[in-house]
Amino acid sequence: MSMHISSCKLACMKPISCHEQEHPELAASTSNNGFDWLEDSISFLTEDVDIAGGYGWWSNPAEVQQDDIGSVVAQTLSPPAAPLPTTSSPLAHASPSIASPAVSSPSEPSSNKKRKSPANKASSHSGSNQHRRAEQDRPGGGGKKGGSKGGGAGSDRDMRWAEQLLNPCAAAVESGNLSRAQHLLYVLGELASFSGDANHRLAAHGLNALGRRLPAAVGPAAAASVRVPSCECPTPVFAGAEPRLFRASLIKFHEVSPWFALPNALANAAIGQAAARGAAEPRPLHVVDLGVSHGVQWPTLLESLTRLPGGRAPPSVRLTVAGPTATPPAPFSASPPGYDFSPHLLRYAKSINLQLAISRAGSLDSVHGFAAPGEALVVCLQFRLGHATADERADILNKVRGLNPELVVLSELDAGGDGTTAGEFTTRLELLWRFLESTSAAFKGRDGEERRLLEAEAGTSVAADAAGEGRDAWRERMAAAGFEEAAFGDEAVESAKSLLRKYDGGWEMSASGAAGPVALRWKGQPVSFCSLWRPACSG
Repeated sequence: MSMHISSCKLACMKPISCHEQEHPELAASTSNNGFDWLEDSISFLTEDVDIAGGYGWWSNPAEVQQDDIGSVVAQTLSPPAAPLPTTSSPLAHASPSIASPAVSSPSEPSSNKKRKSPANKASSHSGSNQHRRAEQDRPGGGGKKGGSKGGGAGSDRDMRWAEQLLNPCAAAVESGNLSRAQHLLYVLGELASFSGDANHRLAAHGLNALGRRLPAAVGPAAAASVRVPSCECPTPVFAGAEPRLFRASLIKFHEVSPWFALPNALANAAIGQAAARGAAEPRPLHVVDLGVSHGVQWPTLLESLTRLPGGRAPPSVRLTVAGPTATPPAPFSASPPGYDFSPHLLRYAKSINLQLAISRAGSLDSVHGFAAPGEALVVCLQFRLGHATADERADILNKVRGLNPELVVLSELDAGGDGTTAGEFTTRLELLWRFLESTSAAFKGRDGEERRLLEAEAGTSVAADAAGEGRDAWRERMAAAGFEEAAFGDEAVESAKSLLRKYDGGWEMSASGAAGPVALRWKGQPVSFCSLWRPACSG
């Protein structure tokens, strides 16, 4: 008995691809390929045959699938060994960031060793900076023991074949190498899928972003000569979701992942400290929300305010939700028409005997109209400025400084790029990989409406135009706007560590000394940071 894996390699190694979604007849032909009898024969084989030995090709199907994809990636990226003078190959220009070792034939059924995909050497300036920063931050992690921590940049890089195709394709697009771009786009179209593992999903989102980028990079006329596989995400983004599903997805995500939950918890702890600080008598609290929680963050804050020691609960709380800070809106910042968390939050506040008012401001300029003398004013800037332009960031921070708040909470993705279009694309891909991989772990690998909606929204970040910034750049930007950094209290940091233990062991956090941000990492690699700021003393 023999298996001709090479002849059906792309058809058998993954879920329905973007090519198959575009041409359903292809999916039908590959599903009826003569191997259906295998499913009916499994019980027979397991009774009478040592599968791991005599039928090694059937054991560990995930490893076989990874081996096959690794072979395809290696063959796609490797230049011809001896190109003929008269032959023009679209693969003649190999990506300088890819090392393609020899890959053994996938038709060896008895091999129990997993063949690795070609290593993707870190070539971008941002990647090396982020790796050094992760090593500096390593002491003081807060995740569960036993998780697959550390080495996120190297230990699993060989398995991340989607980036090994997407990054050279982005470089080819930006350099105008259309023949190479066309070939890589075709391979990506065969492998990309919104319903596979993290690699397949990353390939799908990246392919979608490259298709949108192509006309701007090479011009409409040249772009028209390139056939980009259709790979539109079948799940709507946040703004097009059904309101009940939208709310359920937000709540579920906070329950299973610290991506937003940890920065929200740190922000709430800092706001509670600000409310309890200062005057002899408790003061009204005013929170300006420029975040992405869509109300999910605030019930925990309201409940904690009622438990402030010494009767320090504020006599009233006002929540002002500010409008968009950038065009287009940052990922996770938009909400669908008809979604309104205010009634739920007001009912909850009433149930715990807390006076709450909720206002909506079209812009930061109109927030002044809601401010009142004697209140403790706190501004929450959470994951909204990272996708704004540099001028928009400076303008928004100057307006926040003009409000003269007692405290500013800044949470952002830790995503400094090298400034080039291809380099920024690489940085966004790395962050999206961490999102997709950690979300897969959070949902235990199970698919569902909530997970698909969250991933569809996260996938929009790959096509962003604004350059990312790491926390060091944000520190300089905040100082230029007239703020000085403040410290989280020990209690807030310990509470955050305790919260992190409920999530997957791949998560870690660290605090940067007496006055510095709290960093969140996935498998040792930076994801985001949360920091506190106060208006700098003049003179």
